[in-house]
Amino acid sequence: MIHRKAKLRAGHSVALATLLLAGCAEPDKAQTAPSAPEVGVYRVEAQPLTLTTDLPGRTSAYRIAEVRPQVSGILQRRLFTEGTEVQKGQQLYQIDPRTYEAVLARAEANLTTAENLARRYERLLKTNAVSRQQYDDAMAAWKQAQAEVQVARIDVQYTKVLAPISGRIGRSAVTEGALVTNGQAQELATVTQLDPIYVDVNQPITKLLGLRRALESGRLQSSADNQAEVSLTLDDGSAYPLPGTLKFSEVSVDPTTGSVTLRAEFPNPDRKLLPGMFVHALLKEGTQQNAILVPQQAVSRDARGVPSVWVVKPDDSVERREVETLRTVGNAWLIGKGVADGERVITEGTQRVRSGITVKPVAASNVRLVAEFAPKTDAVAN
Repeated sequence: MIHRKAKLRAGHSVALATLLLAGCAEPDKAQTAPSAPEVGVYRVEAQPLTLTTDLPGRTSAYRIAEVRPQVSGILQRRLFTEGTEVQKGQQLYQIDPRTYEAVLARAEANLTTAENLARRYERLLKTNAVSRQQYDDAMAAWKQAQAEVQVARIDVQYTKVLAPISGRIGRSAVTEGALVTNGQAQELATVTQLDPIYVDVNQPITKLLGLRRALESGRLQSSADNQAEVSLTLDDGSAYPLPGTLKFSEVSVDPTTGSVTLRAEFPNPDRKLLPGMFVHALLKEGTQQNAILVPQQAVSRDARGVPSVWVVKPDDSVERREVETLRTVGNAWLIGKGVADGERVITEGTQRVRSGITVKPVAASNVRLVAEFAPKTDAVAN
């Protein structure tokens, strides 16, 4: 009897344990079911894009004229303020003119004598009172006297040293009382024209050939025939407000670097640009229609260096896809192939995905594309 009761108790215990296990099995199964990971995605949108090339360079003066004396003498006065703007033909220096004025007076006196003699011989020749040879000699002496007067007047004019061009004049190398000579090696001062101003940049010859093809085909935006538009960034990072134009390239290639010099011209009315400044020139190559930009954080590379992105397909499944990166544009990659308009690429949570799984896509919070979309010129946020 006791043995039978023990068996009943053991049976009840087994049944109770079975029920408890059955009740706990369903919650454990629910807890272990995998859930779709949440990822941040960026939807690609094809749109026109203005392509630019950033080239370092330096500014150089449009024109430089060294002021030198054309006659010798003592410098009497300096008639300009150093560092100011001067106009073409403005008097800068005065050289002592007294010697040259005396030479001019003597030449004018000789001219009067030669003229009177020539006119007298002209009347006498009609009556054969003088020979033809005497008349010809008198006429030649008259013309020679005229030339001497002209030279003397030019020398008197040269005692006033004038500005050869308009521009900003630098410091004076001489002071009043100094002896200056015609053809001396040292200039008196230098006048620099700053408006407009040149910007010289270096470009690899391979890219220059492509640039020329773009200009000839019309794909390159230009303000005039074969003149590409250029914008400027100063050394402190500020943007120069006025656009320039690409004028010409050097006729030879530097054999050590394989590059050529390009020259752009910029208006400089406020004289913000000075010769020798380091700048960055942004050359507008043209507008690419239907450009595909992908944020840089969405692109990764494998051990071979091949770039790829994670693409979320319409059914929210994930696919790893190789892409062709053409160049960087701001903080994004310009894609040649591999991603189409309207597709979604993962920029957040890439470490939690693998090919074929289903994800929960949400708008990425770490994407802010900076690019010059046409016709917009400001940054575009997505």
